[in-house]
Amino acid sequence: MTKSISEAEKTTGTTQFVTVRIAGQLFGVPIEIVHEVFTPDRITHVPLSPPEIEGVLNLRGRIVTMVNMRRLLGVPSSGTATTAVGIERFGEAFGLIIDAVGEVLVLEAAKRESNPANLDPRWAELVTGVHRLTGELMLVLDVERALARLGARRTAA
Repeated sequence: MTKSISEAEKTTGTTQFVTVRIAGQLFGVPIEIVHEVFTPDRITHVPLSPPEIEGVLNLRGRIVTMVNMRRLLGVPSSGTATTAVGIERFGEAFGLIIDAVGEVLVLEAAKRESNPANLDPRWAELVTGVHRLTGELMLVLDVERALARLGARRTAA
């Protein structure tokens, strides 16, 4: 799979990320795919859906599939969902349920490093690299791969 390069990255050599926390780990989601950040309310369970699908909700007249990122990453659930990042992919709206949203960071694309060798394999297939920040690593989340994982499980069921 080739690494997708945004127009901003081509012209300025930087990438903007919306930072999110999932199970204490800092992740970066490319800002160009983030439509909004919202508080999920009244999620409706969908029978026979993969366990990572929390359900669906109506967000301003649009049905949004809610993906529990803790379950997708294989970490214990924290309880009630309080924050979600809204994205659109494959003509569908998705809400990625996260623990918290942080700030927008502008980072040099050239400073992105490969995944560490000791990164959990379940995470490694969803992460396209890391950025070293002061005191911690930010894992770059590949939303396409995360949603593809859901699709693969749907067809296997």
